[in-house]
Amino acid sequence: MDAQQLQHYADKLAYEIDSADLALAVANAERIIIVDARSREAYAHEHIPGAINLPHRAMDTDAVAGMDRDALYVSYCDGIGCNASTKGAYRLAQLGFTVKELIGGLDWWKRDGHPTAGAVGHDTVGSINCGC
Repeated sequence: MDAQQLQHYADKLAYEIDSADLALAVANAERIIIVDARSREAYAHEHIPGAINLPHRAMDTDAVAGMDRDALYVSYCDGIGCNASTKGAYRLAQLGFTVKELIGGLDWWKRDGHPTAGAVGHDTVGSINCGC
């Protein structure tokens, strides 16, 4: 068994989560806070139910004051063509939070049949600026 390869997969699991595991964790009432790291406009248009909107560009000590430091934060954006989730996860980790990134973002969340909230629900974001 290749120890380096095993460590690679362990590292991925430590820092990433897929939509099925996130939905299960939410259903089991685990201490998870879902963070939509996109623009306020994109969040208003469509987002994961229960997610908070904290655009990655606005993440600073003031913006996170009072946030639960014992929870797991899951950062997401539109999907593989957007890196707001990575920027958000990076910034939250810099600010001292435990963070995972949602693989595939909102796109794969919807592809897996999970509900969305916002102005349209289960529509595509289209020309809304995600704020990456």
